[in-house]
Amino acid sequence: MLVLLDDVKDAGQVWPLLAEKTSALLLATTSGPLMGIDGIDPVILGGMDHRAAVELLGELVGGTRISCDPVGAADLAEACANRPAALRLVAGWLRTEPRLAVTDAAARLHAVPPPAPVAVEGPVRPADPERETVPVVEGDPLRGAFELAYRRLPAARARLLRLCTLAPGQQVDLRTASALVGCPAPEAGAALAALAELELLEREPDAADGTERYRVPGRLYGRLVELRGELDRPSEVELARARLLERLVRLVDSARLLLDPAAGPNPDPLPGPLRLRTAAHAEGWLLGERELLLAAVADAVGQGDLDGSAGRLVTALLRALPLTGEAAPADLHALHESVLKVAERQGNPRRAAAALLNLGDLQAAAGRWEQAGERYRRAVELARGAGDEAGCARALEGVGHGHRALGDPLRAADAYGRALVLRQALGDQAAEARLLVRLAEAHTGLRRFEEALREYRSAAAVLRRTGDGPGEREVAGLAARLQRHLGREGSRPLSE
Repeated sequence: MLVLLDDVKDAGQVWPLLAEKTSALLLATTSGPLMGIDGIDPVILGGMDHRAAVELLGELVGGTRISCDPVGAADLAEACANRPAALRLVAGWLRTEPRLAVTDAAARLHAVPPPAPVAVEGPVRPADPERETVPVVEGDPLRGAFELAYRRLPAARARLLRLCTLAPGQQVDLRTASALVGCPAPEAGAALAALAELELLEREPDAADGTERYRVPGRLYGRLVELRGELDRPSEVELARARLLERLVRLVDSARLLLDPAAGPNPDPLPGPLRLRTAAHAEGWLLGERELLLAAVADAVGQGDLDGSAGRLVTALLRALPLTGEAAPADLHALHESVLKVAERQGNPRRAAAALLNLGDLQAAAGRWEQAGERYRRAVELARGAGDEAGCARALEGVGHGHRALGDPLRAADAYGRALVLRQALGDQAAEARLLVRLAEAHTGLRRFEEALREYRSAAAVLRRTGDGPGEREVAGLAARLQRHLGREGSRPLSE
């Protein structure tokens, strides 16, 4: 088997895929030396065969135009070092310059000067900081071909191309592109198609709802980030990122309202070209865009300057994804971790405690009770410090569940008892009855049958006061079953 890893960023991406003993061949392409892996055989990739390069130009530009100037075509292929990426860019440029002679194109490509260093005011914030280290190599013909294509762009399209580097995964469609530049969706869609025609964007498979999708080529990403830092003010970049996050929030909320008709009509519908129209459309869009939505959250939370918009997107996803029936626990875990990170950064212990409770519940559902217990105990401390008695009670109940699952009914009873005191002080009778039953179960595990019976009877009394007849009958049945393990007067345990 041949395993091909294209556009590797660092050795960390390759290590997990290396086997000690295998008959497979692993081939990884990267823009620079791949450091940190022993025993590899580095190869510097050159261009295509010269004849094949000219043939590629003919296919991309048009055979007649190339065949009419074979010398110019050969010069142009040589100026591109016969490299496919540079050839494609030059071909896209030539397609939009029908009066330009192929020979002149080669001369212009040779004449492109190296970029001069430009002082950048403020931080440059790429969508993927790791990829900031993968620039277009100076002197590479790809750079010259890119500069020729980029220079002829109208200012609005050049700006859109630069801002596409902010999109999650560098994937864009008319919904995200229109948000980035603040223009109507049809205008953004036309601009994306034009940039793809110039080979400055790559066509991706259409989204689940048929929307055309594009990607910023990895080979151009570094240069576009440099241009963004030179030409776009930090405040403009931040505004573009904020518009994108708010657009995603509106899309996710729209999907949720379609999937949950009981939630009512959408009070703020999106413009027609952006709108999700049916529940099936909304579900397909949510599931198809899930990875990109999660990437948008991770990027926004990681940069830390748009916590408000990031928090709204997290909340929207936590409400919408479960409605699809395919909300992966790992996705929910990542979202709650984001909530926790933002809450800690903002010094909001109440919200941090709520995030820890949700993380503890996810760990508990997976049977990871030790990890769940750690989350619950941290939540107890934060909720207590914030004066959140309800949150503290819920966290203590989670601690009790963890001790019980790990076979420690004594500590479980202690945690349930402390949670019970808080619930009673809050007047939460439903939670009080539930905790009394939990206490009874813990006492039973400790063979404290008298105490268990007393807690069952107390729970039944609470349920009677609240008018919960079915609950009262269920607890009475538990008490009756326990009664059979006691003596005739209810005071003497039977022998085993």
